[in-house]
Amino acid sequence: MIKRILSSALIMTLICILAVPDLASAYSYGDPTEEKVAEAYSEMSAKLNESPPNFAEANKIFASVKDEIQLHMGDDAVQAVQNELDNEDKEAVITNMQQVLVLNISRRLENAETDFEEYDTTRKLVGKADATYKTLSPVVKQTNPELDEKIKNEFEVLLNSLGNPGLFGVGEKDSDEEKYAESKKVILDGLKNQFDMKSVEIGHFGESATEDESSGSEKTDWTDLSQLSNWLPIVILIVVIAGVVIYTTRKRRRS
Repeated sequence: MIKRILSSALIMTLICILAVPDLASAYSYGDPTEEKVAEAYSEMSAKLNESPPNFAEANKIFASVKDEIQLHMGDDAVQAVQNELDNEDKEAVITNMQQVLVLNISRRLENAETDFEEYDTTRKLVGKADATYKTLSPVVKQTNPELDEKIKNEFEVLLNSLGNPGLFGVGEKDSDEEKYAESKKVILDGLKNQFDMKSVEIGHFGESATEDESSGSEKTDWTDLSQLSNWLPIVILIVVIAGVVIYTTRKRRRS
């Protein structure tokens, strides 16, 4: 009986250990096809393009991403958008938000290059940069369809350059960091010129935008205990161990 209990405990423990990486994956940068700032831009544009422009709703939407923009692009980026919202200058708000998205693409691609050997991380970061560009694509296509097509193609090159670790050696593909850097430059140079920006480096709007994503400022892995779900494996493990200890103690007393 004891052997059966211990076997069950070991199985539960193994399940817990295996569950942790899955949770890490689930909370690492979230869905690579979604980007909160890009979604906010789309919603703000829709409100501002109403007749008359709905600045009150645009303000509310912007407030929901203020902290993220401030963290990654700096106070000046937030202030630039907020000032134009306060001035009710629709075109200036949209222009500034488009530049924020360009900086967002830049930071995602730069961070992916920094962690280039981390396939899962780079794939998600490039996915988020691509998701952000898909939001900007109609704007680029309207005035420069050749550039829009070029950038889309370069994103495909970027994804391919990440390689693939495969599974047990199956489907393995070598990464190509040099090709990644070349495509990244083509994309960022194209966007910089298209949106008339002096620089696409983090901190373009201000010197405070120095947050390093790779340092873990975004609590995205399983060590982020503020996420309730990350406590689940720990709780299960404690319950299993406690059950084994209680059962063993009672068994010894009876004998």
